[in-house]
Amino acid sequence: MPAAGPFPLTRRSLLLEVASDDAQVRHRAFEDLVTSYWPAVYKYLRLKHRATPEDAEDWTQGFFAFALEKGFLERFDPAKARFRTYLRTCLDRYVANEYKAAQRLKRGGGAQLLSLDFQSAEGELQERPLADDLDLEETFHREWVRTLFSLAVDDLRHHCAAAGKTVPFQLFERYDLEGGVSYKELAAAFDLPTTQVTNHLAYARRQLRHNVLERLRATTGSDAEFRAEARDILGVDPD
Repeated sequence: MPAAGPFPLTRRSLLLEVASDDAQVRHRAFEDLVTSYWPAVYKYLRLKHRATPEDAEDWTQGFFAFALEKGFLERFDPAKARFRTYLRTCLDRYVANEYKAAQRLKRGGGAQLLSLDFQSAEGELQERPLADDLDLEETFHREWVRTLFSLAVDDLRHHCAAAGKTVPFQLFERYDLEGGVSYKELAAAFDLPTTQVTNHLAYARRQLRHNVLERLRATTGSDAEFRAEARDILGVDPD
């Protein structure tokens, strides 16, 4: 999957943008929604519906193509459920219809989706086997959160590069992502005082939190859902 680019600030919900009259805005919003949710969709298909990797790939692509074709994402009602719950319900219905079909139909009328890195998603499943009695709703949520943070880290990388703050990101990568190193060791490796390491890491973490909240705001269906998800994921009530 191509790396995510810098994420615009104060972006309105992608669920509003997929209903835009502007085709370019609709297409961009749909791609961003696919990027945010496809790993959770793929793994959910493998775990709940016991799909083979090949079927899970087909159904993931087919489901999002079907969503684009039929426009059911635009019909989401935030008063009834969180968006991830609505998406999972639509996915279950889609799979049920696929099971009933004598032949799988190609969906989407030529619509081009993102190139999805199914091999990485499958590798993650093999590396972290899950119990048969797992809570599939919680698993879907967890995989979505993993993707959310992964994209937010990409945003942080791009932001730091553009702002000329590569050292804060390098420190963040070494300490928070790779681990196994102390502030003192980082200070020696980067020839910095320990206080500066602390400041750089604080900056990177603040920016990461901002990125997570911006992506969360864009992929939830209402302000109430955004705040509820922020409390669940970050333990904060955003301003």
